[in-house]
Amino acid sequence: MELANEFITNYLKNYQPTTNKWNYEDGCVLRGAKLIYEQTQEDLYYNFIEDYLKIYINEDGSINYYDLKEYNIDKINCAKILIFMYEKTKEEKYKIALETFRKQVETQPRCKCGNFFHKAIYPYQVWLDGVYMALPFFMEYDTKFGKLEHYPDILNQFENVEKFLYNEEKGLHYHGYDENHSIFWCDKETGCSKNFWLRSIGWHLMALVDVISLINKDIYDDYRKYIELYRKALDGILRYQDQKTKLFYQVVDHPDYKGNYLETSGSLMVAYSIIKACNLRIIDSEKYYKIGKGIFDSIIENKIKRKNDKLVLSDNCAVAGLGPYDNLRRDGTIDYYLSEPITDDDKKSVGTFLMTYAQVLEYEKNWRFK
Repeated sequence: MELANEFITNYLKNYQPTTNKWNYEDGCVLRGAKLIYEQTQEDLYYNFIEDYLKIYINEDGSINYYDLKEYNIDKINCAKILIFMYEKTKEEKYKIALETFRKQVETQPRCKCGNFFHKAIYPYQVWLDGVYMALPFFMEYDTKFGKLEHYPDILNQFENVEKFLYNEEKGLHYHGYDENHSIFWCDKETGCSKNFWLRSIGWHLMALVDVISLINKDIYDDYRKYIELYRKALDGILRYQDQKTKLFYQVVDHPDYKGNYLETSGSLMVAYSIIKACNLRIIDSEKYYKIGKGIFDSIIENKIKRKNDKLVLSDNCAVAGLGPYDNLRRDGTIDYYLSEPITDDDKKSVGTFLMTYAQVLEYEKNWRFK
């Protein structure tokens, strides 16, 4: 793990937050730092989180560069770190900021089926990305500070993802769903987008294992249902694993399509979910840890590269979305997903690299003391 440690240390020491924007990308890196800190107690990770939040959270609990009225579900991802910081420091500013995001969750516009709009500018649309951004936060808040009263709502939203976005034949979930079946990118019969984008599937897998780790397990039927949903989704994606590299393609089920490539961020998300599921003992660790660790090891071997005397994490899809307007060409076709830039050191990818490494540390620590 020497290469991984060198990469992480240099990356965090030279980190540049996204300028003037409270955003989900930084939230991924913050969460990764938090999970490694919990395993190592090293100051590097805690100081990184604390220094970041000094830029965004004011002493009165107000949040710089955030507007609740945007109703952008992505914004909730970065708020997950506030729960950790409030529990650790008991500083009131973190609790006040946290309540702002609780208010967003409570007032976020919804589809008729009950799921959150992905954003106010994406009405009546459910994206797998948004499932990860909001529902683990909703679960953690309700478990730690609420009365578990929102558990049926949270489960309903996951079950709707299964109902409306899952393709039984492929064993995969589509990127997005339009409840009105009218947006230009959707199938007019199903409402689903056209293809299976790896990172969106990764977001969904991570959302499921995170919720499983946060739920009050006394609510046994819900707990078992989430495990069932996770196992089903995992079995689906593993059908498409590249056997040589152990990674997954940007457009999952079209490995031979010209320009398709083994994408780093989504492959890491699959690895994170598997190793965390092993730590939670909800899948057979003896069987699945080798799969998850094999993905992570392959990322280190094949995707961490030295460029200009600097280690970088390569082959990440910079961004992908659906709409909102047809002149933006984000139409969910294979060619669209393959047209987005491929980058080094994407924050979503590096954040998930940190998260996955933390799961490896936890698993190997527990295994040593069996």
